[in-house]
Amino acid sequence: MSDTVRSAIFLVQFVLQRLATLVFLLVALGLIVATGLAVAGIWPWLEMPLAFGGTVYPQAGLAVQSCVTLLAVLLCIYLPTNARIMALENSHRRFHIGMADVARAYAAAHAADRAGMFQVQSEFDAVRERLAYMREHPDLESLEPQIMEVAAQMSFLSRELAEIYSDDKVDRARAFLKQRQQEIELFNRRIDHAKAVTLRLKRWAEDVELEESVAVSQLQRLREDLRDILPELGYREVETLEGASVVNLQQPAKAAE
Repeated sequence: MSDTVRSAIFLVQFVLQRLATLVFLLVALGLIVATGLAVAGIWPWLEMPLAFGGTVYPQAGLAVQSCVTLLAVLLCIYLPTNARIMALENSHRRFHIGMADVARAYAAAHAADRAGMFQVQSEFDAVRERLAYMREHPDLESLEPQIMEVAAQMSFLSRELAEIYSDDKVDRARAFLKQRQQEIELFNRRIDHAKAVTLRLKRWAEDVELEESVAVSQLQRLREDLRDILPELGYREVETLEGASVVNLQQPAKAAE
């Protein structure tokens, strides 16, 4: 609910409460005057014949008028207490509205202070500079001077906070954090690319090892097959100086002659 609607509701409630109090006072005063005149014999009593259990009470109007007048007098005694409660509510509402206005004025002055609009360092001149700014602010024209003065003093007391969290410093911090975030995102993309390349190389190495093992096994089988048929072909197997056994396709001496 906006402040305008809330203020309108409070105004209507205030007017209705005052109107109800005035009407009740007039009714009570009229009852007191009518009953007093009736007691003096100048004004007639209220005629209201009532019947209860077959018995008719012709003087019931007198009793009803007297009871209603007594009730009105008792309620008039209660009205000062109600007036004090209403005054307390109104003071609380005025305090709430005043604090809201002070907070709004302080927010505007503090935002201007963070933007670096106030350069005066002495307390008197700094408060006066803030007052001048709030008087020219389009959203604070309806505020009272006392509210602006309180807001200006609060803004002066929080000038160090405004300097620490100035718009320039906040913008630099945001730019730095944004750059760091971009660097982290770039680093993560490079890490993902390196992981993908490593995975491909690992699979490639596994495929090469598998093909190499297949080739070695085929070569070993070929050697075993050759070892079995070499004597039949007139060739022999020799060993190298290192002690390794190799197949030397070398014909025997008789065959060479």
